[in-house]
Amino acid sequence: MEKNTAGGKGIEQASVRILKSLLCAYAATGIMLLILTLLLYKAGLSEENVNAGIILTYIISTFAGGFVIGKLMGVRKFLWGLLTGVLYFVLLLLISLGVYHSVQGEPVNLLTTFLLCAGGGMLGGMVS
Repeated sequence: MEKNTAGGKGIEQASVRILKSLLCAYAATGIMLLILTLLLYKAGLSEENVNAGIILTYIISTFAGGFVIGKLMGVRKFLWGLLTGVLYFVLLLLISLGVYHSVQGEPVNLLTTFLLCAGGGMLGGMVS
């Protein structure tokens, strides 16, 4: 009697695709933060400009991750993009907890960041 392993393979493939999209999102984050650091060093950006750059980094990075997962999955792209954005935020929060041993920021700022990440990922999935 043959076992049906298609479900297990599907979950494994989806997990690998999600990891690829998150890797893409974090690579985009690294590149954008490097550019922002160089601009801060060379141009002496103000705090408002740095904050705007960080927000732009969240949106573009999660958009890239959502776009990649949308292309890889092919169906329900906006949901996969949303999941990628949410997972990006969760990893961001876990890294912050690991570094600072507490959640940094106001609850309103955390909610805003969550919405930016989720929305950027969903938009990337929809565009793909």
